[in-house]
Amino acid sequence: MSEAPSPTHNLPSQTVSELSAALKRTVEDAYGYVRVRGEISQPKVAASGHCYLRLKDENAVIDGILWRGTLAKVGVRPEEGMEVVVTGKLTTYPGRSSYQIVIDTMELAGEGALLKLLEERRRKLAAEGLFDEGRKKPLPFLPQVIGVVTSPTGAVIRDILHRIKDRCPCRVIIWPVRVQGEGAADEIAAAITGFNGLDGEAVPRPDVIIVARGGGSLEDLWAFNEEVVVRAAAASRIPLISAVGHETDWTLIDHASDRRAPTPTAAAEIAVPVRLDLIASLHERHGRLFQAVSRLLEEGRIHLQGLVRGIPRLDMIVAQKTQDLDALSERLAVGPTHFLRVLGQTLVSTVSRLNLDRFVRDIERHGRDLDVAATRLGGGARRAVADADARLDALWARLQSVSPKKVLERGYAIISDAAGVPVSGVALAPAGAHLTVEFADGKVGVQVTNGPPAALKRTKPARKDDGNQGTLL
Repeated sequence: MSEAPSPTHNLPSQTVSELSAALKRTVEDAYGYVRVRGEISQPKVAASGHCYLRLKDENAVIDGILWRGTLAKVGVRPEEGMEVVVTGKLTTYPGRSSYQIVIDTMELAGEGALLKLLEERRRKLAAEGLFDEGRKKPLPFLPQVIGVVTSPTGAVIRDILHRIKDRCPCRVIIWPVRVQGEGAADEIAAAITGFNGLDGEAVPRPDVIIVARGGGSLEDLWAFNEEVVVRAAAASRIPLISAVGHETDWTLIDHASDRRAPTPTAAAEIAVPVRLDLIASLHERHGRLFQAVSRLLEEGRIHLQGLVRGIPRLDMIVAQKTQDLDALSERLAVGPTHFLRVLGQTLVSTVSRLNLDRFVRDIERHGRDLDVAATRLGGGARRAVADADARLDALWARLQSVSPKKVLERGYAIISDAAGVPVSGVALAPAGAHLTVEFADGKVGVQVTNGPPAALKRTKPARKDDGNQGTLL
């Protein structure tokens, strides 16, 4: 018995490629462009520059791809766990029998996602030590050159320049950048790095950098939260002030900068001091220094006057010693005569009581005694005169040691006015005054051409003369 023929099918057979192509056309024609919200998983940038990722929710997952050119334009760098909304064309990939979305645009799914990403990035960079207070550099007190990284067309740069000009004018170098949108973060980081790379020859190297932007939404300020900007700010060798947004706006560059300003105008106030305040402070310090020096000189003058009053007067010293010398001279003149008279009287009295022989012997003995006494008297008189001369020489040497003439011989000079009163300071030498300068070998007359500054002028002190002390000269 013969076998029955097998049943036939009227469906045409297709190759795998034909079926995959048909499915591809069907999917692309049926869906076209779609907008999908999901969480990014397993993002990976290939060597070709294309980015491959997966979008998922609680129940499903879909592959996605960002071509290299699109990745540079979307403005959001895909990261693990980021919730995004993408727009693109749905298609299939026959090589793996899967469907995928070719992404054209990508944006974060609401402010909550941005805040979540921001907090995760903040914790990551903080763990690396980029926000440590110990690595922050002090700002210069009076910078000569200030570098500003901001948009050259906004009101921010005008506010900064105006504030610096009002407080303390100095040189400002502007590095123009975009402060939001595609490529803004890379431009800001390049500007910070560029300022640090200046060698100071063609363009002076700034003493401090201000990174500034006006207020805006979280999305508008997002460029200052990018890692490339934060790392550039943390690596800056030049002290950096961040002034992004308003007082309530905080970005990651604020944590990495050396000083955070609530507004761009406040950044200019932090960077430079007030010139008028510096001038006032200098005047105050000058006045205090002048008063201190004047007080020191006045105390020294009073002390010197006290010492001078303690020195004996020259005429009194000479008069007393002259009187002592006269007394000694008188005693020396009458002493031998009186002594001989006494001896003669004694001799006469003795002769009257003795015989001639004894008288002769006594005469001889007394003659010898007289010779001895005369010799001793002469020696004593000479020693007395020599001692008086030595004491007088010692007193004269002491007197010369305090004599103003000796001071003049050491190169100093005495300046006195027309009345002969010594001039003790520049306040007593007005312009046009005729003064006398006394040196060791004579005097010369001079005329003051430049008087003292107005702050030094003061009333000429009255000359004190109590009538108890004369001149030493």
